[in-house]
Amino acid sequence: MAAVVKEKAPTDPAELKKWREDEQTKERAKRDKEKSELGTLWSRRDFLGVLGWSGFGAFSLIGLLAAVRSAFPRVLFLPPSKFKAGLPDDYVVGEVSEKYKQDFRTWIIRTKAGFYAIFAKCTHLGCTPRWLKTEQKFKCPCHGSGYYISGLNFEGPAPRPMDRFKLTVGDDGQLVVDKAVIYTMEPGVNPNEQHPESILKIV
Repeated sequence: MAAVVKEKAPTDPAELKKWREDEQTKERAKRDKEKSELGTLWSRRDFLGVLGWSGFGAFSLIGLLAAVRSAFPRVLFLPPSKFKAGLPDDYVVGEVSEKYKQDFRTWIIRTKAGFYAIFAKCTHLGCTPRWLKTEQKFKCPCHGSGYYISGLNFEGPAPRPMDRFKLTVGDDGQLVVDKAVIYTMEPGVNPNEQHPESILKIV
């Protein structure tokens, strides 16, 4: 690299004074430029620092919120095990009520022997059968299992009759279905004979 040749100072006092002022002006301009560049560098560093700490703060806040949320687990609100199914006079002998099929998966049937509540669940794979009024039978749409009005299976792959729920009369005279009490049916036996206690007799 070529050596930088310094300008010689003039010998004349007036020129020397002016030369010194020019040199001082150049030096100040040089320092101001360096300060400006240095200030820009620190601004970038500050920005990256703020960005890093912001990310760390956001991550810590998310972790804290997750920890607090885990202290309050989600609660699944299941329908009550007991529900009222109306007055006995609301039901006609020999008919299947599907009023509570969707919400409680229950059929209420009234026969001459009394009332009973069938769990609307196919004993094959757990599908929900349909009540075919014209054919007087429950028919599973999935695999063709068929049941009589009593819940006794007679066709298709269902291995046993449909189960029943406990049925009582409440203090207000309404029917009360208790889904917590299930009368599980065994294969090959009429449900009325297996669990006569599942039939509610009202005089």
